[in-house]
Amino acid sequence: MIKEIAIGSSLALVIFLTWQGYNVMPVIFLAGLLFVLLRTAGLSNLLGSSRTGTVVEKSSTSRVTFDDIGGQAAAKRELLEALEFITDRDRIRRLGIRPLKGILLTGPPGTGKTLMAKAAAHHTNSVFLSASGSEFIEVYAGVGAQRVRQIFARARESARRQGGASAIVFIDELEVLAGRRGQHSGHLEYDQTINQLLVEMDGLGNDDEVTVLVIGATNRFDLLDPAVLRPGRFDRVVRVDLPNREERLAILKIHTAGKPLDPAVDLDDVAKQTFGFSGSHLESVANEAAILAFREEAWVIRQEHFVEAVDKVIMGEKVARQPRAEELERVAVHELGHAAVAELRRPGSVSMVSIAPRGGALGYVRQTPEVDQYLYSREELEEQLDIVLAGCVAEELFCGSRSTGAMKDLEQAVALAKLVVSGGMSELGIVPQDLVPASTMHEAIRAIITFREEKVRELLGERKTRLMAARAVLLERERLEGDEFRALLGTMKPGRKVRSSRRRNHRTDDRRSRVRRDRAPARSDNQH
Repeated sequence: MIKEIAIGSSLALVIFLTWQGYNVMPVIFLAGLLFVLLRTAGLSNLLGSSRTGTVVEKSSTSRVTFDDIGGQAAAKRELLEALEFITDRDRIRRLGIRPLKGILLTGPPGTGKTLMAKAAAHHTNSVFLSASGSEFIEVYAGVGAQRVRQIFARARESARRQGGASAIVFIDELEVLAGRRGQHSGHLEYDQTINQLLVEMDGLGNDDEVTVLVIGATNRFDLLDPAVLRPGRFDRVVRVDLPNREERLAILKIHTAGKPLDPAVDLDDVAKQTFGFSGSHLESVANEAAILAFREEAWVIRQEHFVEAVDKVIMGEKVARQPRAEELERVAVHELGHAAVAELRRPGSVSMVSIAPRGGALGYVRQTPEVDQYLYSREELEEQLDIVLAGCVAEELFCGSRSTGAMKDLEQAVALAKLVVSGGMSELGIVPQDLVPASTMHEAIRAIITFREEKVRELLGERKTRLMAARAVLLERERLEGDEFRALLGTMKPGRKVRSSRRRNHRTDDRRSRVRRDRAPARSDNQH
């Protein structure tokens, strides 16, 4: 409002002076020059204005609690323990404990680091200020350091104004602000900014009127300056990892709480099929499933909507391009090769085979691991090698030659074989990778891949007839569920019911259910 009044008053003054016959051009020129200087040199920040740090009032942060964050039990437990230095200040003083000044949240993108910072503000009833590391960096030296001083001053001022005793300053993308010094030759802005951050954190004390806690978040821990991580700065490093199966189930329950789910929906099965997904990926799965139900004019979200949503999050949306008949046959053979070896090496792991173009892929096989796995033996790496190589070997066996569709597979195969060598699991034994000649490494990798190709060729050759029959079915339907494929391959467990990938006309069924719902008595919202 003040800015608008000043601009209006200035224009009125210029018009009045012009009407009186004064030459106002020098005044306009000086005002324009001053405006350019303020915009380009960042002098407006040096004069006291600040655009760093978005204050989030208590009423806003109160909606985010630790209960709203699924999984991450270890990270939440460690963070809650650190927050006791704010919630129980008297006992901390009696024991002579130095309060924590900074907590660093590190982990892959989308795992909930920002949510945990907001939940920490709610838990401690603190004023919450957030900023991105890139907001502190400018072309001109000194601007970033000024903004660091301003956000700490604003945190204390906001806490006093709201009658609070604590404030949390959250800095996302901390590696931009606190990267290793000396990496930017001839540019002192980065070094001055990180130095100011260190000075501000060193000035935080237990006897301050307002306790300020700095929470940083990064997914590039390796880029941070060592001075930031020493005791007295970011004292605690909390690892926020990708969720495991149980945590994925908890996250899915949170994101589907307000959605109408079909009673047959199995969220545990969805959690099983989403190994490696972050919390943001799982939120996207729940949202995409609801969108698919909306497209079909369905009343409830069914299991196939979640299955399709998982495929979309992994591979992308279906594309309009359609391969030629010869290309489609080759794609079918390629994907069936992957699926066959995956099923033979890891029974029950294949959940779906598709030749419908999606994203940048012409076809794909989705596998569901029985358990989340983080360590691999040589035998397990060789199993994965067999699965990766099966596509191009199947093309060679059934089509007579290979194609460029196997380029990504071969890159993965080389990476897996290199992992066998560098892990000391090859015939070379334990060798320092940087001292092994390139020719020796090449020969070791080539020998591993060649041997595994022969094993895969034997496996596929024994089941050539069944794979030919599976190819005909896949070309007709474009998609096979795991049980359908196992039945065609001959590995189906006796007595297990085959789940078909053929879908009914759900739109008609939903209209019928809509009529039945209109006639049925009202039910509570938590019953589906």
